[in-house]
Amino acid sequence: MLPQWLALALALLLPVFGAAAVAWAGRGGRAVAGKHRATREACTAVASIATFLCVAWIAVEVAAGERPRLEIGEVFPGLPIAFEVEPLGLLFALVASALWPVTSMYAVGYLRAHRSRHQTRFFSFFALSIAAALGIAFSANLLTLFLFYEALTLATYPLVTHQRTGDARRAGRLYLGILMGTSIFLLLPAILATYQIAGSLDFVPGGLLQGKIEGSAAAFLFALFAFGIGKAALMPVHRWLPAAMVAPTPVSALLHAVAVVKAGVFCVLKVTIYVFGLPLLQSTQASSWIGWVATFTLLATALVALTQDDLKARLAYSTISQLSYIVLGACLATAAGVLGGAMHIAMHALGKITLFFCAGAIYVAHHKRSIASMDGLGRRMPWTYLAFFIASLSIIGLPPTGGSWSKWLLVLGTVEGERWLWGLALLLSSLLSIGYLMPVVVRGLLRPEPGQPEGEDNLAGEGTWLAPPEERAEAPVLVLAPALLTAAGTLLLFFFASDLYGLLEPLVQTVAPAAGGSP
Repeated sequence: MLPQWLALALALLLPVFGAAAVAWAGRGGRAVAGKHRATREACTAVASIATFLCVAWIAVEVAAGERPRLEIGEVFPGLPIAFEVEPLGLLFALVASALWPVTSMYAVGYLRAHRSRHQTRFFSFFALSIAAALGIAFSANLLTLFLFYEALTLATYPLVTHQRTGDARRAGRLYLGILMGTSIFLLLPAILATYQIAGSLDFVPGGLLQGKIEGSAAAFLFALFAFGIGKAALMPVHRWLPAAMVAPTPVSALLHAVAVVKAGVFCVLKVTIYVFGLPLLQSTQASSWIGWVATFTLLATALVALTQDDLKARLAYSTISQLSYIVLGACLATAAGVLGGAMHIAMHALGKITLFFCAGAIYVAHHKRSIASMDGLGRRMPWTYLAFFIASLSIIGLPPTGGSWSKWLLVLGTVEGERWLWGLALLLSSLLSIGYLMPVVVRGLLRPEPGQPEGEDNLAGEGTWLAPPEERAEAPVLVLAPALLTAAGTLLLFFFASDLYGLLEPLVQTVAPAAGGSP
């Protein structure tokens, strides 16, 4: 039986070992790329699967009421580098570790199809990004969280600039500038102020600052945290995310679903629950004006998404909108709002990674990124468009997909908190998401291909809406299979949402839960 501390240590170290093994396997550079490619990919697969198994083992312990802890040592007196697993951190760790092997499979197929250079560097930094994400997930205090938050920014920068074009370098500068700037000039002062007020940086159930701060001071400090966590992409510190779409699609999947933006909204929730505490935020309304910022962000970026013809750009603005759902759940400071926001981390991760996988599959198979050029393409790529359709339902919040439960709880949270306008904004945003996602499906499946007259059947007498088999052109299996797997995951989350709810319910023990709120 694996000791808890060892499982926790292995979960944190295996991605680092994986990065080192990938670098070793790719030694010699391009000259031996073919010779060592299989070894490099095997190292990635073994490290990713082993990491997930360690996190799954930890999940069994946490579900049984345990809180595995590991302390490395003190940086300053009373300020250790320490890790402790609680339900919210476990959820983020499960999302990141479970999607790592799937995204790695996708990346192998995608990069092979494009004959991409620097694949060793790509997979090495991808593994380091997962290590940083797990460090954030398991942080026991704000100091540890801050160190791994910065490490995640630095580890993902080479991925954003992977293409090494002028656009990639400009996007990288913006990425690094905004994320490092907000963390150093906003998040770090917020952490220092917290230490000055509370005399500690530990995450405390019920809130570290409970009874130690009130009024406008609490509101100001909460704002420092909300904008300092730039990875949550609240407006106006959101521009790095659309700019980073210049990176390869596997990187977009990492940014939007596996690690980066999920790290941002996870940190917002973690600070809300364990630094401020829900009773403090309810009594002082300290999070109220940030909730209005989140409301504006989720509506404004959904409207921008409607105007984007580039599919990846449309999905990027959709992500910013969906992230604000989670921030809004934190700002509600109600049981249903916080649980809905936490569940939306997993629901959005599977839905959005599927959408990006499909966008990449379309580009690999047909070199199309413009939505206007995709008329009739779904008839040639039926499996890809099926996955896109299922994932779209989850992002919109319709059954039988997982996103329906998280959005139901968020709307219930606005009722609990009597935030009627916020609830209306959530419903309006879901309608807008229909507007920017469903046209992709409709164009692909129901419109004729370019050059084919409207209403003319060009199906070679097959008697089906699909193109004839010889005219179908799906992406390679390593690109298509991950999209189908994650699309199936969005369906499974609908039926297992109550298990996820039960795992997260201890987060709101200090607040009376909503009647009938459980999936």
